[in-house]
Amino acid sequence: MDAIELSNKAQRVTDAVETAIVGKTDIVKLALAVLLSNGHLLIEDIPGVGKTTLAKALAHALGLSFKRIQFTPDLLPSDITGSSIYNQKTSEFEVRPGPVFANIVLADEINRTTPKTQAALLECMEEHQVTIDGVAHPLPNPFFVIATQNNIEMSGTYPLPEAQLDRFSARITIGYPDRDAELKILTNQRQAHPVDSINSVTTAEEILDMQKAVKQVHVDDSIRGYIVDIVCATRALNSVLLGASPRGSLNLLSACQALAGLQGRTFVTPDDVKLLAPAVLSHRLILRPEHRIRGLSALQCIEEALSRVSVPIGLSH
Repeated sequence: MDAIELSNKAQRVTDAVETAIVGKTDIVKLALAVLLSNGHLLIEDIPGVGKTTLAKALAHALGLSFKRIQFTPDLLPSDITGSSIYNQKTSEFEVRPGPVFANIVLADEINRTTPKTQAALLECMEEHQVTIDGVAHPLPNPFFVIATQNNIEMSGTYPLPEAQLDRFSARITIGYPDRDAELKILTNQRQAHPVDSINSVTTAEEILDMQKAVKQVHVDDSIRGYIVDIVCATRALNSVLLGASPRGSLNLLSACQALAGLQGRTFVTPDDVKLLAPAVLSHRLILRPEHRIRGLSALQCIEEALSRVSVPIGLSH
């Protein structure tokens, strides 16, 4: 698949999703870039701005299977992964797969459940497999987890541990629509939800081909150095207790390749890195308590890290 074909297919997906997610083109493309880079997405925002709608719209447009898991305090790991059940007719144990066996899995309000259940997603997200009674079962391919959490109501929640957060390629917020977009939402949903009318414009096989094409996007050595320098800069900030991990570097590189591919380019630019760095790196930082109390945010730390690193010029493709 060449760059033009990749870009055209991605645009068709974006157009289809935007019939349900109005006025959020950048968010839709970022979510698609995470999928094509074979990563996972964390959406942290207030209720009602379209977190679940985005996941459903992507699944419809991409022609992929979709399962939603509502995370609650009493949810068990087996409720996610599945379990082995004894069949009296055959006198054998058989595996009953859980809802994680889908191409796109929406982990809704992931911080509402216990750390033990949150950890059940770790193997799924990293290894793309589930182990039940010592036997590994591969998950569908492609496999994309979209997790959501409400960043306003924190009572009765279990903050995601660093190991879990690091498994997400990017963290985004959707935000409120502007006035024109909200008027369009009211008009579009007078009779039915737009998600229900979205037709698939790709197949699972085409998504896998797009993921392969993304890996062929050229990354200059200077861009690799730029990414590493930014990640290292997060570790050197006085306000940061723990900087971004090497996985952050890998995720940023892959996401940049995907974004370039979505735009029909065969190479990554420094602008791709600067655009994606906040979403890919900010959730991996742990700020020092005294700076966090003063209101400093991880996004501000990423901006400071970007300002400290020289932008490469004169790239060769």
